[in-house]
Amino acid sequence: MKLGLHIGYWGLGLSSEDQRKVVLEAERLGYDSVWAAEAYGSDAATVLGWLAGLTSTIKLGSAIFQMPARSPAMTAMTAATIDQLSGGRMLLGIGSSGPQVAEGWHGQRFGRQIQRTREYVAVVRKALGRERLQFDGETLTLPLPDGPGKALKLTIAPIQERIPIYLAAIGPNNTRLAGEIADGWIPTLFSPEHVAEFRPLLAEGAARVGRSLERFDVAPQVNVFVTDDLVAGRDAMRPFIALYVGGMGSREKNFYNALVQRYGFADEARDVQDLYLDGKRDEAMARLSDELIDAVSLCGPPEHIRERLAVYRDAGVGTLGVSPLAFTKGDRLDQLRRIAELAA
Repeated sequence: MKLGLHIGYWGLGLSSEDQRKVVLEAERLGYDSVWAAEAYGSDAATVLGWLAGLTSTIKLGSAIFQMPARSPAMTAMTAATIDQLSGGRMLLGIGSSGPQVAEGWHGQRFGRQIQRTREYVAVVRKALGRERLQFDGETLTLPLPDGPGKALKLTIAPIQERIPIYLAAIGPNNTRLAGEIADGWIPTLFSPEHVAEFRPLLAEGAARVGRSLERFDVAPQVNVFVTDDLVAGRDAMRPFIALYVGGMGSREKNFYNALVQRYGFADEARDVQDLYLDGKRDEAMARLSDELIDAVSLCGPPEHIRERLAVYRDAGVGTLGVSPLAFTKGDRLDQLRRIAELAA
């Protein structure tokens, strides 16, 4: 099992110089990849381009590029450019985001996501393969048939023969799709004890096209805090989990809330959402059980973390993307080193 570092959203506490030192330390420690995120603040592509010039061996992943923010051709252009800048180290993670961001920020209708994602990835692959973009789908048509559009092809070539494409997915249908069309899968709030619920979905998707999952990379993002104070460790996880379970979406559509319900925490998930959306965030965080926190995060004393890392490894995780819950450069460097030692 390889380690990846998730540096999250840019500009939330650490300076550029702090982030540079953290990423270079991760590279020195042997972390396999570093991943940048975007929502409606910093964009991931700029960060990855910057990191391409600072690093030499660590792979550079988008987790994720939002589909509604870029046409598939633009995503291919960006991935190919970063691959060239980095000497062939790009990992292309994409996802559909959510309806509030897609429609409220990007002005893109959020619907038909399975078909839209399937066609989006197909066009990205054609573009990266430097084929002329001629595509006649249900959600994408290139060139447009009633205008001066021309079937163009990418003028630069990626270094890698095939840039790995990762799909961010947590719902059953999207997880099947990841097994069908992607090279890897990025789940959030992943519980290794529930991997048996996901594996058949990935396998079902792969079977649709007669492919093997032997080289398929399961790459969850997991918040980590190594500490001898287990209570403090769990408390550090509460804001993130409460935000996603309670506030990352509407009452009618919150993918993370639905996921936690499938894990067996249905009453808890509904209570956390009600409290969070009613503005009672402290109460929402307090409602999170130790069992749920332990299921979807890594926190506690070193030996406990070591045991949990083995559980992730046994669950078939290929790349464990860790987000150290540390908010100063020194603390984050300390967490990176401790995690690398425990995973060795």
